[in-house]
Amino acid sequence: MFENLTERLGRVLQTVRGQGRLTDANVKDALREVRMALLEADVALPVVRDFIDKVRERAIGQEVVGSLTPGQALIKVVRDELIAMMGVESTGLDLNAAPPAVILMAGLQGSGKTTTTAKLARWIKERTRKSVLLVSTDVYRPAAIHQLEVLAGEVGVEFFPGSIEARPEDIATGALEHARRRFTDVLIVDTAGRLHVDQEMMDEIRRLHSALHPIETLFVVDAMTGQDAVNTARAFHDALPLTGLILTKVDGDARGGAALSLRHVTGKPIKFLGIGEKTAALEVFHPDRIASRILGMGDILSLIEEAERKIDRDKAEKLARKVQRGKGFDLQDFQEQLQQMRNMGGITGLLDKLPGVGGLPQAARDQIDDKMFVRMEAIIHSMTPKERRFPDIINGSRKRRIAAGSGVQIQDVNRLLKQFHQMQKMMKKVSGKGGLQRMMRGFKGKPPF
Repeated sequence: MFENLTERLGRVLQTVRGQGRLTDANVKDALREVRMALLEADVALPVVRDFIDKVRERAIGQEVVGSLTPGQALIKVVRDELIAMMGVESTGLDLNAAPPAVILMAGLQGSGKTTTTAKLARWIKERTRKSVLLVSTDVYRPAAIHQLEVLAGEVGVEFFPGSIEARPEDIATGALEHARRRFTDVLIVDTAGRLHVDQEMMDEIRRLHSALHPIETLFVVDAMTGQDAVNTARAFHDALPLTGLILTKVDGDARGGAALSLRHVTGKPIKFLGIGEKTAALEVFHPDRIASRILGMGDILSLIEEAERKIDRDKAEKLARKVQRGKGFDLQDFQEQLQQMRNMGGITGLLDKLPGVGGLPQAARDQIDDKMFVRMEAIIHSMTPKERRFPDIINGSRKRRIAAGSGVQIQDVNRLLKQFHQMQKMMKKVSGKGGLQRMMRGFKGKPPF
């Protein structure tokens, strides 16, 4: 997300950073480029105008002109205004209500609403340890009801079945009574969507809102629809007392205009980002961290939080003890490291949060592909347990068998073994005294892959 905007802003702000002093002329030039970058990112025109006006007002004042490093001061102003545009701070979910706390999900068909309902259930279950009940009131699409039922089983929460002959309000109130009897903490209601905003849909969701009195009414919107996302959000905001927004499919949106426009247009906070198809691919929206990503500063806090949640500590400590005892690093260990990386969103997900990566040339970014790691895992899966433990026994005939079993060329097997041996050498350096420093010198500015 934001790749195009990050690249454009990076070039502009790099030029400004090198200025010894700022004048009206170079501030004007910089802001013209920032304006074009935002418009190309599909940010709504009124939002761009307001943003540029606020940055200009602060940039020509003492805040920047009187600074010893005016270029850096201007970058801070841009970052501050990006944060203000998106909502200053993360608001989170309000679940402080007598159980069950009801969350009503609204949105157009195809926005990812049903999948997001399951993602949200998983997030609540894992982060807050609360019990969750899911129900679908989409009586027009039985497949959507079945989809939510399957997803509920996948994330390990209860599902309330409703009849497609019943009214949506009756299904919802039935689920509410069921949740009360079972002392369930949270009820999430997935509503019907349409291909476009229409009066019938709005009337139905208003009736559901009146019947349920939800503590959270969340609008799910597809980031890839750009300006249409802003228009539909405005329509739902006018029809319902929304409490927040969830932006889906942001991993496929290189522009990011919706994320930068929605808060300004609706006045409601973006609470979550959908960053993939899996039920774990939901992250809290932190405006300050997103602003840092846009400006190529990375997002180390989110990276640390993700590592704490998703890295298997027992496996990591076991590997550390094994390496320290000099037992060696084998292909099974290598495979587990690849799996840990995949659990954290893959190499592209990690790089997105690292400072400075946004400044990489596009050609270099294009060479970074998670499919490479999937292929590497497939090759290791095609090996016998003995071959994984003792890679040196892998000769030409074994390589041919492994390549055939994983659907790759022998050159791919050779490449993986070379990368493994590089990693193995680094692990040996770590096991001795002063090992970390020796390992870092071994990188010579390049990662082992």
